[in-house]
Amino acid sequence: MPVNLPAVNAETLNPIEGIRLGWTEAGIKKTNRKDLLVIEVAPGSSVSGVFTQNRFCAAPVKLCQKHLASGNQIKALVINTGNANAGTGEQGMKDAIVTCQAVAETMNIEMEAVLPFSTGVILEHLPMNKLLPAIPKAVSNLATDHWAQAAEAIMTTDIAPKAYSSQIDLAGAKVKVTGISKGAGMIHPNMATMLGYLATDAAIEQSFLDEITKEIADLSFNCISVDGDTSTNDSFIVMATGQSGAEKITSRESNGFKALFDELVKASQFLAQAIVRDGEGATKFITVNVKGAKSVKEAKTIGFSIGKSPLVKTAMFASDPNLGRVLAAIGYASRECESLEDLDTNALELYFGDVMVAEKGGRAESYLEEQGQAIMDQAEIEMTVVLNRGEAQTTIWTCDFSYDYVKINAEYRT
Repeated sequence: MPVNLPAVNAETLNPIEGIRLGWTEAGIKKTNRKDLLVIEVAPGSSVSGVFTQNRFCAAPVKLCQKHLASGNQIKALVINTGNANAGTGEQGMKDAIVTCQAVAETMNIEMEAVLPFSTGVILEHLPMNKLLPAIPKAVSNLATDHWAQAAEAIMTTDIAPKAYSSQIDLAGAKVKVTGISKGAGMIHPNMATMLGYLATDAAIEQSFLDEITKEIADLSFNCISVDGDTSTNDSFIVMATGQSGAEKITSRESNGFKALFDELVKASQFLAQAIVRDGEGATKFITVNVKGAKSVKEAKTIGFSIGKSPLVKTAMFASDPNLGRVLAAIGYASRECESLEDLDTNALELYFGDVMVAEKGGRAESYLEEQGQAIMDQAEIEMTVVLNRGEAQTTIWTCDFSYDYVKINAEYRT
């Protein structure tokens, strides 16, 4: 079961003026399961996205990037699960285009105004005979209060749906933020392997939204890892409808910018952490803080070196305070960051919780094994690496490797 992931409560998910969501059961991979979602975005909204950097990125990712780069007003998103439409060559691109055309025709909008997304098994063609007839059904089901159902409709190997909602005061106006995400395996930047959709009724200038969306991703979805594998279909979309009545945000100097940015980051971090909490087979939620680095790149490199180490993750599953595995992961991080080649291992400190477990290149003199064991026995584990070589820091979220992770992925296509 997910590690301390709160259940989605439909009644607490704020509708966002200018956003409607419609879902249906297309039977793309399994019957009697929500697997097709259409999101309608009101005219005048700003929409921005960041995507996987996997060179085998899927056809819908390429088409999304093309439609966003064209400068066209985005008016709809279409998401299918059960099939990633990745590694599908020219036919995959044709299928993505036809999907957008079908949505456009049904909604009476331009094809270039549609962003397509797919998630699921790779190297298989979309079952268009199932997908296309289901699009009108999803469109006919559009409503402002379907966020909870939408969270279910984008799930693949997820055990639980993931959603977040809040309301803040922004320069005298009430502004709402609501979002959903999916992901459980093949999770690692850049970006983290997932789908995420975040909406607000605040008004944000398009060019400025493009700028801050990448920053939001870097502070959230680009800080998680389940298994160290970057997917072909990662997509994170931020939509700002501007229907709250709040003053438009056009720059960092705009009234209310910091409050809104902080809330968008908070929402994205919750949705990103929810993916880790629901990681395939996960039994532990692990926070890795890295402090005192020369750069954020250094900090993230060490954080992910720990977070994606199979030996560290299996030790976490066994509740084994194996200090050697963590130190080893820190030590080989220089393979991915040249500036770490001069890392002074005698200067760094390692903590499990608030207990110092390593210093001066080895086990801390004050450390007792039972202290580490007490921390490892918990469902949520925090470790902190203090490099003592600079001012930069970051936080990475990851999970353990259990027997179930192997079982889930061994049987993924069966």
